[in-house]
Amino acid sequence: MNSWQFIVEEKKCGNKVVLLYVVQSAGSSPGRQGFKMAVSNSGKMCGSIGGGIMEHKFVEMAKEELNSGIEKISLHLQVHHKDAGQNRSGMICSGEQTLLICPVNSNDIEPIESLIKAEALYKNGTLKISNEGIHYLEDIPANDFHFNSSETGFTYLEKTGYKFHLHIIGGGHCALALSRLFSSMDFFITVYDDRKGLNTLEQNGYAHKIVLLKSYEEISEHIPEVPGNYVVIMTFGYRTDDTVIRALAHRKFEYFGVLGSVNKIGQMKREYEKEKLHIAMQDKMFAPAGIPIHSQSPKEIAISIAAQIISVKNSKATEK
Repeated sequence: MNSWQFIVEEKKCGNKVVLLYVVQSAGSSPGRQGFKMAVSNSGKMCGSIGGGIMEHKFVEMAKEELNSGIEKISLHLQVHHKDAGQNRSGMICSGEQTLLICPVNSNDIEPIESLIKAEALYKNGTLKISNEGIHYLEDIPANDFHFNSSETGFTYLEKTGYKFHLHIIGGGHCALALSRLFSSMDFFITVYDDRKGLNTLEQNGYAHKIVLLKSYEEISEHIPEVPGNYVVIMTFGYRTDDTVIRALAHRKFEYFGVLGSVNKIGQMKREYEKEKLHIAMQDKMFAPAGIPIHSQSPKEIAISIAAQIISVKNSKATEK
């Protein structure tokens, strides 16, 4: 169950709940910014802040707070190094994270429910947690995360809803397998195709949105050049792949991959060079898409592409 839904359910049952939240992380921290879990005095819990001995320690701290009746919001820096002083987490992965312990009160339920409703409608918004509690804003922040603290208090802001958008162009077997892989991650999935009644498109219950095109030439109308867009081209054949590439040639994305054999991709690139066609993503175009693991089946191909996309996404996060 989603941690927010868990909190609402437990509070409606009359239970006390403490929210644990990673509000800041750096280095090789197992708990990344935005990781969260909720602990109830019913004995149940939901979510994760990174696992291991550190998570166990903070779950026990949450239980103590629930049992003592002391409801106090607090921040805790955890350094994952054996030589760290009083903030040593007990882990040795060399990163660090700041954890928030936040008792959930009755005033927090309405904004949490608003957040849940917005996510159900695939709407972005802003989660705000501060010394004053939990709030939900409909405004969409410029950044995915923001955290600051001082002696007088702290503010944590997070963009809610999906932070990434995966555009799969072509709705065949590989698209179905790729949609299934990404359905449990923070990606809004849209699949495009121009074939009516395609069985794999009808079977795709993992994508959030299916778009039936009149022609692949109109694909540029659906995929804007905005942060967080990842594009994979895997249409029926060479001609339709080429149509899509030409339609999107002037745009840049976080990831731009084209499924195909080495021979097919080589032929495409030679043709573009001959025409002097400028492709904005030329130097960063992943073609053939996917890491080289000698993939054979649609599932294996999907895994190779998913690994490559995740690598690109996480590399960008590290650069920030």
